[in-house]
Amino acid sequence: MTTAYETHSRFFPYRGSELFVENVPLREIAQSYGTPTYVYSQNAILDAFNGYRRGLNGLPHLVAFAVKANGNQAILHTLAQAGAGADLTSGGELALALRSGIPAERMIYSGVGKTEEEIREALRAGIMMFNVESEPELETIDRLAQEAQRRAPVSFRINPDIDAKTHPKISTGLREHKFGIFWESAVELYQKAAKMKGVEIVGISSHIGSSLQDPTPLLQTLDRLLELKKALSGAGIEISRLDLGGGLGIQYQSENPDLPEEYAAKVREKIRSCGATLILEPGRSIVGNAGVIVCRVVYVKRTADRAFVIVDAAMNDLARPAIYGAYHEIVPVRLSGEEQELVDVAGPICESSDVFGKQRPLPPCQPGDLLAICSAGAYGFAMASRYNGRVMPAEAMADGVHHRLIRQRETYEDLFRHQTGF
Repeated sequence: MTTAYETHSRFFPYRGSELFVENVPLREIAQSYGTPTYVYSQNAILDAFNGYRRGLNGLPHLVAFAVKANGNQAILHTLAQAGAGADLTSGGELALALRSGIPAERMIYSGVGKTEEEIREALRAGIMMFNVESEPELETIDRLAQEAQRRAPVSFRINPDIDAKTHPKISTGLREHKFGIFWESAVELYQKAAKMKGVEIVGISSHIGSSLQDPTPLLQTLDRLLELKKALSGAGIEISRLDLGGGLGIQYQSENPDLPEEYAAKVREKIRSCGATLILEPGRSIVGNAGVIVCRVVYVKRTADRAFVIVDAAMNDLARPAIYGAYHEIVPVRLSGEEQELVDVAGPICESSDVFGKQRPLPPCQPGDLLAICSAGAYGFAMASRYNGRVMPAEAMADGVHHRLIRQRETYEDLFRHQTGF
């Protein structure tokens, strides 16, 4: 059995028998920082981000990176220097983005449960706008802004009741979901906001889900936002910003989503003459295929039915397969030329869900061999935990021929650093 291994990124190529990140052998990074370690390509991140910029060329726009996808400060700083904004969902993400050099005036604050303290923090920082998700939230923002003697710039996140046709756990644009203002009641709420002293209406927003392989639902959502903008104008409320959110998917296996530049160009054509600044909030499509997690084989366990390759990474490090049943390519860091076999690649955690891939073709593995789990740059480390008393993994970044550690591996001391009471 033979197969060609695919990392879904030209920034993670095989050269000879070795897997590289840019011009750095992944084996060198594993030797330098240990395993498991997340490894990112800085140039892959910039290539995806600049794809959005190229596709939107000539249109007033902001590409605001969804910090929830990956909040490492080195990644955020890289994007800040390239001109990115930030899509935020918590006070912690606001602090991360500010510390990483993203200006507050390029930040959009989303989320259905913003606390009063988080709203105050964002007002003090001077963010670009709040994406308001309910009438009670609007009233809270109005009150807190007046207390601070400010006017809060607001946009309403519209729930367009459009099926994103993605995984049910990451679909957010249907009536059954907790997100946004229902389409039918939007104009009435905008009119109420227009009378408030503490808010300034600046935009219309939407975000219908994540990891979309077909951009059609996103473009249908944009049509609805443009329709609402026209209705609001007729009611005397002018909108200067349209926020279409994120959601563009990446290739994990055999999918064929639009590239950022292709998708952005389709959006540009629809919005070109509407007179508003476009905001996009991509996350996965910028960092997803810009990262892998490198792990080491601990044991190879053979039964009468199958072979298990047990690695030192686990579901606490990369939770997507366990939570969503997500597929990630698994490839050897060094090709051996030996006949492949089908194996289950699993971690050491005491859960049957701690499996990264079942019946995957790999050359015969030995303890100490290195594997790379691909497409792990988005919602990888961001969703990691200390479950089973495991320390959080390291993170590294490559830039051409150079690499550096961008997050130290935790120690056992970190497991109980903040515990008290005994």
